[in-house]
Formats: sequence, C-alpha cells, structure tokens
Amino acid sequence: MKAVIMAGGFGTRLRPITCNIPKPVVPLANRPIMEHIIELLKRYGFVDLAAILYHQPEIITEYFRDGVEFGVKMSYVRAESDLGTAGSVKKAVKLLNERFLIISGDLLTNFNLSEIIDYHIKKKALATMVLTRVENPLQYGVVITEKNGKISRFLEKPSWGEVFSDTINTGIYVLEPQALNYIPDDQEFDFSKNLFPLFLEKGLPLYGYVASGYWKDIGNLSEYRLAHSDVLNGKITLNIHGRKIEDKNKNLWIGEETNIDPQAILEGSIIIGKNCTIKKNVRISGSVIGDNCVLDEDADIKDCVLWDNIYVGPSAKILDSVICKGVDVGADAQVEKNVVVSEECVLGRGSLIKQDVKIWPYKTIEDGATLCTSLIWGDKWSRALFGEYGIVGLANIEITPEFAAKLGAAYGATLDKGATILSSRDIHKTSRIIHRAIMCGLLSSGVNIVDFGITPIPVAHYVSRPLGTCGGIHIRRSPYNSQVIDIKFFDENGMDLSSSRERSIESLFFREDFRRAQIEETGEISFPSRAMELYRDGFLNFANVKEIQNAKFKIVVDYAYGPAATIFPSLLGKFSCEVVALNSHMDASKLTKTAEEFDHSLKQLSNIVGTLKADAGFLMDAGGEKIFMVDELGKVVSGDDALGLIVSLVLSSNPFSTIAVPVTASRNIEEIAKKNGSIVLRTRTTYRSMMDTAQKKDVIFVGENKGGYIFSKFNTTFDAMMSIAKLLEFLAKHKVKISTVLKKLPKSVIIREHISCPWELKGTIMRNLIEATKSHKVDLIDGVKVYHNRDWVIIVPDQEMPLLHINAEASDEQKARTLVNKYIEQIKKWQK
Repeated sequence: MKAVIMAGGFGTRLRPITCNIPKPVVPLANRPIMEHIIELLKRYGFVDLAAILYHQPEIITEYFRDGVEFGVKMSYVRAESDLGTAGSVKKAVKLLNERFLIISGDLLTNFNLSEIIDYHIKKKALATMVLTRVENPLQYGVVITEKNGKISRFLEKPSWGEVFSDTINTGIYVLEPQALNYIPDDQEFDFSKNLFPLFLEKGLPLYGYVASGYWKDIGNLSEYRLAHSDVLNGKITLNIHGRKIEDKNKNLWIGEETNIDPQAILEGSIIIGKNCTIKKNVRISGSVIGDNCVLDEDADIKDCVLWDNIYVGPSAKILDSVICKGVDVGADAQVEKNVVVSEECVLGRGSLIKQDVKIWPYKTIEDGATLCTSLIWGDKWSRALFGEYGIVGLANIEITPEFAAKLGAAYGATLDKGATILSSRDIHKTSRIIHRAIMCGLLSSGVNIVDFGITPIPVAHYVSRPLGTCGGIHIRRSPYNSQVIDIKFFDENGMDLSSSRERSIESLFFREDFRRAQIEETGEISFPSRAMELYRDGFLNFANVKEIQNAKFKIVVDYAYGPAATIFPSLLGKFSCEVVALNSHMDASKLTKTAEEFDHSLKQLSNIVGTLKADAGFLMDAGGEKIFMVDELGKVVSGDDALGLIVSLVLSSNPFSTIAVPVTASRNIEEIAKKNGSIVLRTRTTYRSMMDTAQKKDVIFVGENKGGYIFSKFNTTFDAMMSIAKLLEFLAKHKVKISTVLKKLPKSVIIREHISCPWELKGTIMRNLIEATKSHKVDLIDGVKVYHNRDWVIIVPDQEMPLLHINAEASDEQKARTLVNKYIEQIKKWQK
C-alpha cells in the first residue's frame, strides 16, 4: 500500500517557531515531526510515500530528498494554490491507483496501522476515518458511529453546544482509489467539510475505527511542549538518536561527541543531542537539548525544549520554555515560564524575559533589559477570545487599552485595506477608552471607521446595511457584571460574526503578525449625520402606526438608564401612547444590574402598572436588545410565557407563516403554530444561530425565552424597541389584553437546571448520553435533546463555564422534575 503525508500546512498557530520553517520539519525530540511519521509508516510496511506540499516546500524536499536515507521512496506533489485537504490529494491521483492511507505530517501517534487497514478491508469501506477519544473535542471533528462502525454523523470544530461525543477525527484516513472520483479537479475541497458529508448524503460506505494508543495533534505551542513531555515521560516511544542510559529515576539519551562535566546535575528524563558541551554545575531537568549546544557553567535548564546551535551563558536560567536554533542567551539572563524565543535571537547579559512572552526571529534584547511584552506585539491573553456574547473580560485588567488596540489591528487585518466599519458604544467612560483603543488598531491596519458614539445596539446593527459598511463593533459595560466589558462584533448584515470569522480574528490576534498600513494608507474616522433618521424612518415604516394610535395605550417603560432613551420616546410619541417613563436618563453607574436589582426593577414596574391601571409595562435591557414585560394586572410574565404570547400574536396576525425558536423553547410553540397553519423551525441557542435563521426567506419572526425577539423583515437582530411596538400593534389589531392571550396558551411546565462538569469530561458525557438514549427519539441541533413521548429533556454544554445545562418539559412540575433528576443522577455516575 501507498501512503500520503499531508505536509502543506502553514503552522500559523505555532508561530513564532514556524516563521522560517514549515510545520512538518519542526523538531520533536531533535528530529522533524514528519520524520517520526515516516518511521511509523515504514514500521507497518508503507515504503512508497507521497508528500503533499504547499508552504515552503523546498525545505521539506531538501531534507527528505528521495527518501532512500530513511528507508522509503519519497514522491512529492506541490499544490499551486490552497485546494483544501481533499483537493490537494486529488493532485496526486496518478500516483494513487490502489488502496492508500492518508496521514498528517505534523501529528504524533503510535497507532497500529495494520489493524486500521484490516478493519477497512473487513468492512469493505470506501473510506475509513481513524478516530480517537479526547478530553476537549472543540478543535477537532466530532464523530458518531453506529454499532457496526458506520459513521452516522460528524461535525467539524463544534462549539460546546454542538459537542455530541468525545470521539474525534484524527486526520488519518484509509481510502479506496474510487473515492478520488468524488473530488473535483483544481477546486478547494476538504475531506471533513465536503467529501465525507457527500459520502453520508449518498449512503456510501464510510466507516470509523476507534484506535487505541497515543495521538496528539501538535496544533499550538502548548501542545508542542506537552508532546515533548509525553516523550520524556514514556507515554509514547520514539526512535531517539543517541546512547540511552536508564536507571529507576530517569531516562537519559546522549548524542555522539557530547561532553558532560561530571559535576553537571541531570534530573529526570533528558534528551541531549550530538556535539554538545555541558559544563560544570549545569543543572538540567526534564528537557530536550538539540545538537551543537553549549551550556556554560551554573546554567539552569528546567522543562525546556532547546533546538540546535544554542549558547546558554553562565548562571543563565530558563524555565519551561522553547528556545529555537541559533539563540544566544547571555550570562545571568532569566527566561520565565511559557516563553518562546524564535531563531537567531540574542538575549543580553542579565536580561529578564517575563512569563508568556514570544519573541520573533532575529531580535536582540539589550543587557539588563526586562521584556514584559512580546516582540513584535503584546502578551497572550486567555484560553480563547470569543465566547457566546463576543469578547468579555475584566475592564482594564483583561481588556486593557493595549489589548484593545491589538484586537482592533487583528480585526482590521481580516478586512481589505480601505474597508469601512461602524463603531459604537455605551455611555460608560471605560467603554470610551476601549472604544478609542480598538479604533486606533483598526486605523493602523488601513480600515476606515464610521463612529456612531453612544448608540443602542439594535440601531447600530440596523444602519450597517444602508450605510454599506463591512461590519462593526459595539463596546459596552456588561449588563451582568459591573467589572466586565463586552466587545460585540457584527458583520455587513448587522449579524453577530460567524464562528469562522471569529476564528480568523482570534488566529491573527494570537499570531501577532497582523498587517500594518503604510503612512498614507492608514484609516480615517467619519461621523454620520443621519444614522438615527435612518433607523427612525425604517422603524415607522415597519410598525403599523395608525393601528397603535387608535388603541390609545397607556404603558410604563423602564429604560434601564440605557441609550434607547435617546430615541425611543420620540418613536412612542408617534403612537399617541400615554407613557410613564422610568430611568429614562443615561447613567453610566447603573448600566449593570445584579440579580437582586433586576428583580427589584421588575417588582417596581409591576407595582406601577397595577397602580396606574396601565395596559402593559416593559423593562428594557441597557443595550436596547431585550424586553421583560408585565401584563395589565401587574403580573410579571415569565420568559417562556412571553415567548408563547408573542408567537400567538404574530401567527394570529400572519397565519400560514414560518417562525423560529431555539431547541430549548416549549413544545407549546408547535401547538400554537398548528392552529394557525404555520411552521416552526428549531435553532441552536446561540444568538448567531437565531440571526442566521432570521435571514431565511420565509421566516418572519425569531424569538427566545430570555426576552429577545427578532422581526426579521425589519432587523435580523434582537430589538427591544421594535418588540414593544409590534406587541402593541398586535394587541391593538386583535383588541385583546395580555392576560387574556396568556390564559389561552397551552399549559406545560419547564424546569431549567445545571450541573457542574469539568471541561475534560464534557465530550465523554455527551457520548455516553447518546449511547444511553439510542432507543429514544433524539435531536442534536444543540446539545442532546431526548424525547419521552411528548415530554423532553435537553442537555447542553455551557460555552464558557464547566457546566451542563439541563432543561425538561412535561405536563406538570413533578414529571418535569423527575426527568431532570433522572439525568442529573446519570451524569453524576458518568462523571465518576
């Protein structure tokens, strides 16, 4: 059999160590990663190898040449453009006239390839995906197989809500040559995104083999260090060059012509390359040292990876870091944890490199200098940038002006030079600081800005389309935590950014090598004059003003001190409503509400509505996106009832329509729709999913049970002002009261709970859940929804916390509680 090695990647997540070399030749235990893959293939009889090259191909071909030195025959296929994984392999079609194996040139594994091939042959598969189980499946493709091994479902790089297993695609495949017939020539085509979904659609034999053994995708710097630790600790056995010395406390590999002073102290497992000099009183612990290195007297190296040709001066100390080839570390220099120093750098005498700093190639740190931020740009931030609500962090601690400027530059680098984006913020002074810093970063990348200043979020979303901007940002103080800043991004349609665009920004942010515009190409700021008029005109054209005017409503509106108070009163004035306004001035100190303050506001609203005998009361959130309502009797309407109320009114006014609600919304929505001859689509619980659905041609409304409603023919994002207007319009049209509509809604009980779950167990729990509920009807739209006749329970992993959310609906509270408790107990057993 032949094997194909995928060796064309850029290795961007490994920068700066891949600035000058492609990822497959990055050294692992002093040999290129791809060399370990070739040895694995050779061990199982694969000697006819084809490498798919794209990025810096000459470095790979110069090292491996014809493969004779490594006991194999090497062929090379160069892609002239990025054709994706499958499209690149199709370029080698002339070499692949028999069954073949595909493996990445930048992973580390000891899988038994013979067992994989035997399984493929036994199943008579057209393609076999090699699978393994991991603690955190977010960066991989998650897969479900039937009992016979046939793949039934998979999803590339899911969010936590989409994780339905801890079984993932390793990027190792066995294919029959006929599989190549389904790959178009010279087009971008991917195995996991295109080819395998096509096989599932056509019912072709696609199987998954869950392999046992070691597997690690060396996708980032953290995984790179962990891979070395695993080698040293014996989790995987590699062919390491050098003489091996074993005792009960350590393993030591020493290369040829290496001299180690008898007074050097070697602790734990260590690999030392050839032609090295380890001088008196040098201390090395749990590290890999490359070839031709000199460690001068009293140097201290702990848990490090040092490449070739490195000099470490007397009394220098390096801790848990990666030092690339040709680096000169001066005497008494100190390198703290998690530092990466790229090629040919000089760290001066007595210099201090602080934790988490990354240094790009060819940099010089002066004697005695302290480096606190990376060269070229700043420090690494958190585990991931984007969460469910955009980018969220502690104001001036996690989200600092420096961070914001770098973020703006990263965002700008994803856009074309000369592109224009919209920016807005709330009234808080810290939001202003972060807003200006982000603008600086954007301008530096050559992007122009239309600055709206203090603006409600839905207004900013709405005007982005008529102004023709490429996207936008909104900065606000968190409505839930007074110490936190939220940074929200949206695209050219006013929708939250897609996950792929978020990943692009995140990747550039962490790579820290984004674009800088030339002096004449930097961006410009403009200030729009008709933004509010655009929104006001669109608003009044969409709402039925006369219908509302005729009803002569009396309402109470709590503006929550937000910027909606600058525009909504004038709109309400057009409706001839009698309005009692609460908290209608902007106050930066009151934008955030604790749970107790929120409950107090609702109670106060309830009392005022009841006292004044108003028709309704509405509490807006500070961003102007969501509403919480009180009926004419002064009763607070729950989120589930509010959704049912608005759905009932929307469909009564627009029968035979299509609406959408999240998968966690009540089953009663379908009952209401059925009475009106309408269709209900179920979405994921994320804002982006609801916005995507709102863009579908026939969808007129999208709502959730947390106060957010989208009237998609007006705006594809939550809009509190339009939600109030349309509710009043429907009440006026049908001449009904809120409480009257609520009494007619179908009855059921939903209980919403959550349970703690470590990150590393989330995928395992979801896999066990699917396996345990195969006899039930199950939905995998978001999390796992299990039906028990008409009742249901759904388990959704939290996007940002080590939690699982468990919701259940039944005809009465006892049945719903029983369902919730049943699954909580089962999850606890799986966790043990």
